[in-house]
Amino acid sequence: MDLLLRVNKFLNKLLTLAGGAVLVGMIILTCANIFIRQFTNPIPGTFELMGYAGALVAAFALGYTQFTNGHIAVDILVNAYPRPLKKLTAVLNHTVCCAFFAVTGWYMIQKALTLKNTGELSETLRIIYYPFILAVAFGFFILALALLTDLLKAVQAGKGGGK
Repeated sequence: MDLLLRVNKFLNKLLTLAGGAVLVGMIILTCANIFIRQFTNPIPGTFELMGYAGALVAAFALGYTQFTNGHIAVDILVNAYPRPLKKLTAVLNHTVCCAFFAVTGWYMIQKALTLKNTGELSETLRIIYYPFILAVAFGFFILALALLTDLLKAVQAGKGGGK
């Protein structure tokens, strides 16, 4: 379990740094586009790049937010549950969410491979965009890993260990 936590923490910090770098790039591109627009035509493909970069930033932040319990939780009803039912709810929630994001990541990989095989390019800049889809899928897998870690913590807490 300790190894899983360390791997999870490392991967989430790595993706957070990568997402931060992409976000800085988005800021620079936006400022440059605003500045250049005052004198000439805007930078071609800015809207397209912002869409891809925004997807990366969001996907790369998901796992870290889960790992640090940063997601918003409306738990008014769950707080009224007795302790065993709270643990069962946590186990079920983490199981369903982990499976959902793992399956979603898998289907995104399938979609990316289809786009690669067909040679699909973006509309404005004519760049290949299956790598962006693969990166988002990787972010979903890291979120699934964070959820798996939380699931194992919840199961251990139910056996008298952990939380």
